[in-house]
Amino acid sequence: MLKRIHHVAIICSDYIVSKDFYVNVLGLEIVQEVYRAERKSYKLDLSVNGLYQIELFSFENPPERPSRPEAVGLRHLAFEVDDVALVAAALNAKGVKTEALRVDEYTGKQFTFFTDPDGLPLEIYQY
Repeated sequence: MLKRIHHVAIICSDYIVSKDFYVNVLGLEIVQEVYRAERKSYKLDLSVNGLYQIELFSFENPPERPSRPEAVGLRHLAFEVDDVALVAAALNAKGVKTEALRVDEYTGKQFTFFTDPDGLPLEIYQY
């Protein structure tokens, strides 16, 4: 019935800051950007390595939502990488603070967490 995840939608508090983070810091590719005047809202479609899409939205005065890793709801968004330490170092060099590297006790793979400009928990996980 379900084939795969089509996209993940993220509402940001500062569109310019978040667009810069996802495009210039994380390196996602812009597929399409539209401004919906009737909603005073941007919608930015982003490609992750040509496979999946993240939709980045801006809305006027969006309500806050708890987003710590243990809050009810979406826990975090994870990106698969070849080398967690290398990607973490690259993120750190761009001013993104990552947690200490961890090792998954079940798979033996490395991973770590960081946040987007709104505090959304993001993870990089070894392929």
